[in-house]
Amino acid sequence: MRNMYFRQYAVVFAINLNCISFGMGTTWPSPVLVKLANDTETVGALEQDEGSWIVSVSYLTGSLGYVVSSALVDCIGRKQCVILSSVVRMAAALLFLFSRDVWMLILGRALNGLSEGIILSVIPVYASEIASKEIRGALGVMLQIFTSIGSVIMLSVGPFISYFNLNLTLILFTVATSIPTVFLPDSPNFLYSKGREEESKKVLIFLRGSEFNANEELKEYSTNRNDEKSSLLTIFRNKMFQKSLGKSGFIIVIVYLIGFNCVMTYLQTILDITQTNIRSEMASGVIGAINLLASFSTLMITDRFGRKPILIWTLLGMLVGMVGLGVFFKLTEMGAEVFGFLNYLPLISLLLIVFCYSGGLGSLLWVVIAELFDDRSRGIGMATALLIGTVPSFLTLRYFSSLIDMLGPAPVFWASAMFCAVLATFVALRLPETKGKSFAEIQQELGNSSVTNPQTFELTPRIE
Repeated sequence: MRNMYFRQYAVVFAINLNCISFGMGTTWPSPVLVKLANDTETVGALEQDEGSWIVSVSYLTGSLGYVVSSALVDCIGRKQCVILSSVVRMAAALLFLFSRDVWMLILGRALNGLSEGIILSVIPVYASEIASKEIRGALGVMLQIFTSIGSVIMLSVGPFISYFNLNLTLILFTVATSIPTVFLPDSPNFLYSKGREEESKKVLIFLRGSEFNANEELKEYSTNRNDEKSSLLTIFRNKMFQKSLGKSGFIIVIVYLIGFNCVMTYLQTILDITQTNIRSEMASGVIGAINLLASFSTLMITDRFGRKPILIWTLLGMLVGMVGLGVFFKLTEMGAEVFGFLNYLPLISLLLIVFCYSGGLGSLLWVVIAELFDDRSRGIGMATALLIGTVPSFLTLRYFSSLIDMLGPAPVFWASAMFCAVLATFVALRLPETKGKSFAEIQQELGNSSVTNPQTFELTPRIE
């Protein structure tokens, strides 16, 4: 059994290496916006509106990435989609390196968003189909772990090296982390859906440790798929698909309204405007490390305590952190002197927000969404759910700085705290617990009566 799990960890580890450069790309604006504010060697000093476009355009084009992945994930496969995302990410990094005008930066960020949309749609699907149900949660968390590693690299190294060297580093990591993907098998579920049953069986024997376990899982594939190919229209008309999409879509919309992406994107800028004694460059590196620590913590406990308790408690922790940021900015707005505990309140609040997000939503969001859909609709469901979040993600990033200028920081962070409370309530009341359950069992809990009793195909870790 250990060899079986080790193989699954190794495959998911390799595919998630791509998330290192993905994480570097998502936090790229944090050190770069500060550099470009006074840098005349590249595009000159940026205006606020130009900076907001550089930040937000990737979330707008991410929607195109979701559309591309929904069209290709069940056509060319999960693995080829990840390779495609790496090629697009490399093109973006090259644009950053050689940019001489603002439009080149915006185009680079647009391509980066396209790549992010593909990778966020596909890797959770791939990981969930590679993993046994006993370790599916832990393997799903790897996306956040490797994304956090990329964020730590960008946030801790980015502020201290030149613009050119920063982007050269991004290119080198993109190349190095993409190479292992070429040698990985595609998802056995995808191979089976394409009629490549023998190839699917070989991959399953490798992943599940025996021919017996592989045959049992192939039976489940057969049972959970209709004999005739489902059209896109048929999938969207399916009541269970609509139910799963409704839950996942609502979660993603609220996640973006919470504004964590805004906090991380403008992290160094936020720390600068707090006017405390904390160096923003050092603080951003510490926050990146906390991000990584939280992801590792969730890896250890997610398949022990379940998804729902972790999500609820971390959302409440984020709520406290957002309230703390709001209180700090309100007090300073009223003229209170910044000393003692108050000097450290913004950093403590940010650490709490980052730790709780990375240990909760950041690690488990993609796992839970992938688990809500059945085998036939998982790829299109994941992409569509992410597509639903495109508008709120773009609007929050595009107008985050404008809202702070208009309303002040305190109301913005308090609104984020309110959305944390809304999502925690939804998770507690409407989200099923998926820990340790097969995809068939999850579908039954959601009310899908067409799924055969999953106990018929319960896998036993028998090694022949």
